[in-house]
Amino acid sequence: MDSQCSGSASSRLTGKGLGSAGATPVSVRVESYEAGEKKCISDVRRTFCLFVTFDLLFVTLLWIIELNVNGGIQKQLEIEVLHYDYHASFFDIFLLAVFRFAVLILAYAVCKLRHWWAIAITTAASCAFLIAKVILSKLLSQGAFGYLLPIISFVLAWIETWLLDFKVLPQEAEDENRFQSIMDATDRAPLIGPGPLSDGQFYSPPESLADQIQIYRQSNVD
Repeated sequence: MDSQCSGSASSRLTGKGLGSAGATPVSVRVESYEAGEKKCISDVRRTFCLFVTFDLLFVTLLWIIELNVNGGIQKQLEIEVLHYDYHASFFDIFLLAVFRFAVLILAYAVCKLRHWWAIAITTAASCAFLIAKVILSKLLSQGAFGYLLPIISFVLAWIETWLLDFKVLPQEAEDENRFQSIMDATDRAPLIGPGPLSDGQFYSPPESLADQIQIYRQSNVD
């Protein structure tokens, strides 16, 4: 889905005679855009992927703290994972964070998707699951983590949606439109560059008659 510009842009730039002084800014802007494309991922998209990774690590950290506070990690892992109970376990909230991370990184980092459907699926699934878990489970009676983990997971999912919908996709669309306008301007550039210098540019006026007479007399004297 990325712009196929690296090869075609260079050929069009050289073919349009962009070596002139007036075309130099266009060439520089195109080269800077191509340098950004060679990164394989834009800056805003990389920031989004970093935040998705932060989401997984933060929820994992909170879950590990919850395990340690409630009687030790090993013991609580047996209770929450091996003897999983929907009404009392936080393990599914951790799995929900893993689900968001896997889908979003696959869609927007590996496949470089330029649509909102993947983030819509992860956010809708996260919200539905968290709301149902808060209503049906007994998490609110398990202390601070019963409130903290669902709320943090819910907020992070919506921040990811905001980042993608209002930052990543509009910024990349703006960059692509700017590059396309530069390419359109390049297509309208003259095909023939400035010609060679004419002989008139090297013309010097003939010497005056008085100078010729003086040179003639000097040669006779010698």
